[in-house]
Amino acid sequence: MADAVIANWDGHDYQARFFWIHASGLRDPEKAHVVEVSYEADGPKGFDDVVVRYDPGLEARRSFRVRHAHHQIKYHVNQSGRFGYADLIEPDFIGAEKVSILQRLRDAVRKSAPGSTFTLVTTDRIFDNDPLNKLIRKSDNALDVDKLFDGTTDRSTMGKIRKLWREHLGLSSDEELREIVDTFHLIDSYHSLEAMRENVDLYFKLVGLAAGGNTLEFKFDGAARKLKATQRNVLTREAFDELCLEQGWIRATQPEDRKNIAVRSFSDGPTDYLDASPENTLSLLHLFDDRHLQAGADWNSEVRPAIEEFLVRVRQTDKNIRLFLNSHSSIAFLAGALLGFKTTTHVELNQKGRGPTSVWRSDDGKTGPPATTELHQIGGGEDIAVVISLSRNAFPDVVDYAKARLPDVGRLLHVVAANGAGQQSLAGGQHAAELADQIAEALKAARPKFGSRRHFFISAPNAFTFFMGQHRDAMGPVTLYEFDFKGAVDGSYHPSFRID
Repeated sequence: MADAVIANWDGHDYQARFFWIHASGLRDPEKAHVVEVSYEADGPKGFDDVVVRYDPGLEARRSFRVRHAHHQIKYHVNQSGRFGYADLIEPDFIGAEKVSILQRLRDAVRKSAPGSTFTLVTTDRIFDNDPLNKLIRKSDNALDVDKLFDGTTDRSTMGKIRKLWREHLGLSSDEELREIVDTFHLIDSYHSLEAMRENVDLYFKLVGLAAGGNTLEFKFDGAARKLKATQRNVLTREAFDELCLEQGWIRATQPEDRKNIAVRSFSDGPTDYLDASPENTLSLLHLFDDRHLQAGADWNSEVRPAIEEFLVRVRQTDKNIRLFLNSHSSIAFLAGALLGFKTTTHVELNQKGRGPTSVWRSDDGKTGPPATTELHQIGGGEDIAVVISLSRNAFPDVVDYAKARLPDVGRLLHVVAANGAGQQSLAGGQHAAELADQIAEALKAARPKFGSRRHFFISAPNAFTFFMGQHRDAMGPVTLYEFDFKGAVDGSYHPSFRID
């Protein structure tokens, strides 16, 4: 019983933290379209945990602007939960007795205003082999209705899903089902409770608010419950400012005046829009299928020019920026090259990863030990491969790939974090910048022959890769590579940008 009570408390705290992250947008002058955020709103049952209202509506990959984003938060205390498409018709999947999440979605769609979307956010994970995995668009976590309604019969894989859901909802046609699920988003394996606490602190810090403090009790959890109890749970921009003044949450020292800039090649979930305003966001989602470049798209003729055009404009107009890189490592490297030492733009980076999101700068004082570097002879070519193993040990995969695919590579410079490869191998921004400097010097000391190519295989946080890219001008010709982590193609490396 005690464990059940704690799980219930944690679930409420998780929902509260999700709410505060969205509420932070009410104080961001670049997010004027965020006009209202509600906690346990009087909205459609089942999607009323957190509701965000936009005016004008939020642009998305839909035929309409999103004006009302409704969220259902489903938290579990461990990561053992798994589910598939069939569970969406089961009431016990959401802890109910009679009504499933799909039935609640149907009712919500029928009762809500135009321009509404409905998102299930859960810490559980979709079964690896369940077809539901193929139906969630990673660009925006929406259900891919084109893939679901693919014209096949009820005997096909997609047809079986349609039939199960259609009959469960008592619908007479696929057209009725499509109208309902076209508004649905599903985000699985969402952040831990502690990561959500750190994210509240970060988003509050970025809009000039105090953090929750290093205490056992996180004060903002209780504050959300009090808002509901006192019927102040619908916050407008004015109401949130009033609350912050009343509670003494506004920091005496306000954050530096930096413009938020975002480059996105994959989605991080429902808070993506908080990174930067639409005009300061470069979305490349249409060029990627999950994290793999779409068939027919090209890194050098499509992805690279879009990034160059966007960031050249940024460096011409903005001298102090906060850069959000929800992107492939190759894009982080190219961003560093475009915002390098010769520009007058000062950049701090929002670093996301397994742990809480943090802000990294080359002068943040968070330093650590140098990396170890080893030079290996693997062939007779003039090119050199640079293997950076900070997040994981990439050496074995790169050796196999280079021997099979890169006959011009003769030497391999392997860089490993002093405490071994891992998610905590870097202390922060200054440590990352120092290691980038160290690697640039080690590469120079290897004395590659003039005109030879440097092949970069990087397993590291994007903030580090950005700092590494700032050394691009002193390197000579460079080719970057991306690893097929999920085995979408062949589980190996693929070249991305070729910078001459």
